[in-house]
Amino acid sequence: MLGGYKGLVLRVDLARRDQSFQKLSEENAREYLGGSGLATRILIDELRPEADPLGPENKLIFMTGPLTGTNAPCCGRYAVVSKSPLTGIYAESGSAGYWGPELKFAGFDGIVIEGRASKPLYLWIRDGQVETKNAEYLWGKTTDETEEGIKRDLGDQRIKVASIGPAGERLAKIACIVNDGGRAAGRCGLGAVMGSKNLKAIAVSGTSEVVVYDEIKFSSATTEVMKRIKASPNTEFSRKYGTAGYVEACEAIGDLPTRNWTEDSWKMAERISGQHVAETILKRPYTCYLCPIACGKIVTIERTPHSKSEAHGPEYETCASMGSMLLNEDLEAIARSNDICNRYGIDTISCGSAIAFAMECYAEHILTKGETDGLDLTWGNSNQILELVRKIGEREGIGYVLGEGVRLASRKFGLESERFALHVKGLELPMHDPRAYESLALGYATSNRGACHLAAASHWVEGGTLFPEIGIKERPDRFSTEGKARIVAEMQDIMGVADSLVVCKFALSRGFSLTYLAEVLTAATGFNMTIKDLLRIGERIFNLKRMFNNSLGISKKDDALPKRVLLTKIGSNKWHAPNLGHTLFEYYKLRGWNVNGRPAKRKLQELNLTHIINRREPSIDQN
Repeated sequence: MLGGYKGLVLRVDLARRDQSFQKLSEENAREYLGGSGLATRILIDELRPEADPLGPENKLIFMTGPLTGTNAPCCGRYAVVSKSPLTGIYAESGSAGYWGPELKFAGFDGIVIEGRASKPLYLWIRDGQVETKNAEYLWGKTTDETEEGIKRDLGDQRIKVASIGPAGERLAKIACIVNDGGRAAGRCGLGAVMGSKNLKAIAVSGTSEVVVYDEIKFSSATTEVMKRIKASPNTEFSRKYGTAGYVEACEAIGDLPTRNWTEDSWKMAERISGQHVAETILKRPYTCYLCPIACGKIVTIERTPHSKSEAHGPEYETCASMGSMLLNEDLEAIARSNDICNRYGIDTISCGSAIAFAMECYAEHILTKGETDGLDLTWGNSNQILELVRKIGEREGIGYVLGEGVRLASRKFGLESERFALHVKGLELPMHDPRAYESLALGYATSNRGACHLAAASHWVEGGTLFPEIGIKERPDRFSTEGKARIVAEMQDIMGVADSLVVCKFALSRGFSLTYLAEVLTAATGFNMTIKDLLRIGERIFNLKRMFNNSLGISKKDDALPKRVLLTKIGSNKWHAPNLGHTLFEYYKLRGWNVNGRPAKRKLQELNLTHIINRREPSIDQN
């Protein structure tokens, strides 16, 4: 058994209700670490490119990392990887909370799920023992009801549960997987993949420890970084206000998307901010496994339709997607929207984007009241927003179409509605404006899962602890193209490492450094890791994900941005629009890709990815 790992991956065939245990190889652990890296290696080795994302042949892979469940702070996350029903390409999402560490305590580094059960069931994993249990009585229930029901029926409130709600059961392509009440693997529609397999939930419980290679060095490194995180002013800010505390700062620089990306300033931004949450509806902060940051928020909702008035509070992304994107200043309605999404299992980013799309279609007379089920979808109508969120979760009326995501909804509505459907590769844009950062624009265009603000994260770690370690001494001009291709490529590699360890990215701006990551990974596993080694692993993982997409036809034509954000200069960004053509050419060159965005054979040989060359040769540039 390698240090930091449990050494086993659980494999479940739901059609046969059969389980097996696969030993984790040291080679794969060294080259892909865990998390999304190792999961992608499994996916690309085993899944045919033409596989139906909602078919039984698709794989749904849950994976932890070598730091998960150890005493390393901010490492309570897990990754989920599959082929996306929303985008039709590579899918990756992650979640925090306590479920990931509990899976390690139960004896497994990850789970590979395939097949489709003949009737709804859930997995019960406890200290190396695996059962498939009847979930018909849970089908149709919300995620919180499912979690409570499983804990009650198994007689243990300490069990950790990851589940889907009605949206996932009904195969909404923007459905997500929810654990610990309000943490979600939100993006890419992975809740629908789980629903397509008739898998309602995965319950885990364990008592085994995660043993590290060198306990003394590991303890020394983690103790020091814990001190740095606690001392960071960003930590205190996050504990007070959460990610929503950045709403006003983002609005001030034109980074807060408003009215479906047609504006970048909004005088009501203060009303949907984390500071206003703290003044009005905040009950208390909460934390994930071994995390001193406590960015999560429990809020009180007066008008809840449920018996409980407490709920998980909205993060920045939700405050924007359900707030500024819709010109909705009703903070309680935003909190209720977030709560409904958590219970139904819906990605709040895609959900808010779909509603903004519908509202603009309504304003432009592409949709009428007869086509909106009688809803008045005028901007800022909070009561109608809440009803539309519910309809998306229930897959009812217009909610059925919007639950397919904006790309497919625009094809349904027609009449030039495509202009209002903002996405990259089928994934709705996150709530940061690529016109505010040149690096963000390039990051959105080249991210493997579609538009993603976390795949490079260059916009919010600029000037942080990571930049000096890759040779950048001064904070870059956010509107300049100079050096941005290099910044994005290197940050994508670094974030690929974070998603494979699996480390919370907030820690990267609150005390973590590449030096620390190399040190703590070496102490945990016994691998002799340097910063150079980490960057090479990140590059290998990023190229592996790209190759999966290349096999599905993804190329330069898809590394693009919506015309609205690429060509339209608005508000405080009126003198700037992303120069994607320039940065993309430089980016491909730095990546060792050809002009069509495919890794060259020599690059893949350099990264020890020859098995990809052998298995998917038509996708490889031979130069």
